[in-house]
Amino acid sequence: MAMKIIQAECTSCGDCATVCPTKSIVEKGGIFKVNKDTCTECEDYDSPKCVDACPGGETTIVYL
Repeated sequence: MAMKIIQAECTSCGDCATVCPTKSIVEKGGIFKVNKDTCTECEDYDSPKCVDACPGGETTIVYL
């Protein structure tokens, strides 16, 4: 599994990429995307770090 960024809700602030422990969130052309091959959904944490850091939270970054 992996997380997905809902582009219509994303403000492109980059907070998610900054806190991602696996560096699975990358920016290209102002659009942030999650690499589903390396995203672990922060299984070693209480909740996904990207969701915690995102100003839009669970409405912007969701489980696939």
